[in-house]
Amino acid sequence: MRRSLGIMLIVWCLLSGVSCQQHQAGSILPKDVCLKPGDVVFRRGEGITSRIVLTADRQGNYSHAGIVVDSCGVKMIVHIVPDEDNCQGDSDRVKMERPEQFFAATYATIGEVCRSTDSVLAREASRIAKTVYRQRIMFDHKYDETDTTRMYCTELVEYVFSRAGHSLADDRRHTVNLPFLHATCIMPSDIYGSRLLRSVKAF
Repeated sequence: MRRSLGIMLIVWCLLSGVSCQQHQAGSILPKDVCLKPGDVVFRRGEGITSRIVLTADRQGNYSHAGIVVDSCGVKMIVHIVPDEDNCQGDSDRVKMERPEQFFAATYATIGEVCRSTDSVLAREASRIAKTVYRQRIMFDHKYDETDTTRMYCTELVEYVFSRAGHSLADDRRHTVNLPFLHATCIMPSDIYGSRLLRSVKAF
């Protein structure tokens, strides 16, 4: 009986995207990190979506990415991720969040901040990211890069940098063949591998 209950608990954790490991409260973002507009931020979580991404992106350490913007003098992170209902009841819409919220221990076990070697490019990408946020773009569950009316996280980062003048992913793409998804898409490692990015802080 105990064994069957344990199995049921594990299955429930996997299906609901809830990690069976306990997280400490708060954020994993170190207090000494100084973010700049255009910084690309990465995180890895333990939910089911993160595990699917890491399974498909075997070369990568991260399952999610976003970009730092300046909102009235406050550094925020623009990103898009499904099923995080912390955006006024609209869990699938593009978000602008405080860095501590993006790196909340609920969602992240490790993270990294990367900075563009081209500061002009970074600032312009940041400006475009705020425009995407104002457009209230929804998450693209089909992972179709050709349709920019909906986006997934790494597509958003690639889109704003490409519009600013330079691709981060270049021609790097992953082919995903899962029972519920067949697509060619940009994975976090495709962005992370850019020669235009340098690591500022891994934690």
